[in-house]
Amino acid sequence: MPWAFTASTCISAVVKDEASIHLCEVEDRPRAAGIFDLLPRPNHLKILETGHMSISIYRLTVPMFQRGIASLKTYLDKAEAYAREKNIDPAILVAARLAPDMLPLSGQYQRASDTAKFALARLTATDAPRFEDNETTLDALRERLAKTEAYLAGFSAQALEGTETRQITLPGKSGIVLPGDEYIATFALPNFYFHVATAHAILRNQGAPIGKRDYLG
Repeated sequence: MPWAFTASTCISAVVKDEASIHLCEVEDRPRAAGIFDLLPRPNHLKILETGHMSISIYRLTVPMFQRGIASLKTYLDKAEAYAREKNIDPAILVAARLAPDMLPLSGQYQRASDTAKFALARLTATDAPRFEDNETTLDALRERLAKTEAYLAGFSAQALEGTETRQITLPGKSGIVLPGDEYIATFALPNFYFHVATAHAILRNQGAPIGKRDYLG
């Protein structure tokens, strides 16, 4: 019977070379290394000698924010096509909201952009670019996303090394202070994807043909 990796298998070592990373049981490393032939990947995913897995702060931030922004860009394209097909003023979609006390579509885009850029600025103790929050058209929202993407692309994995322990004070009046990794996991990412999901819901509620695949990317 071929060797199989199951949930109960204890990962006790990592064999890594320039081409691949192999997961191995200590008692059968050569055989396991021949079975696992994973694709090349950056060394952001680390499996420790204890068997626990950790993910770098870079992997938890820049690619995650970029993925959500890609979905937001797709929504704009589909919203524009929908408005053209139905002869709807695109400004109606930009101003649409789910409830009177919730931000409109434009506000969801602005808060998603802010969450991504301020998260990285707080982690690195640097200043993020500030935008005016005055977008009223689909093209203006596209421009904001492009500027946010350009800012995110300026961060390397090395720039974020060690930031998981930096003490971050949450925005607002709570005064709560969290280490960087907890700040990302419990505040920045949930907040970012809340606004992505709400933008999705607004456009779907307006009749735009977007679905789960558009959200997942």
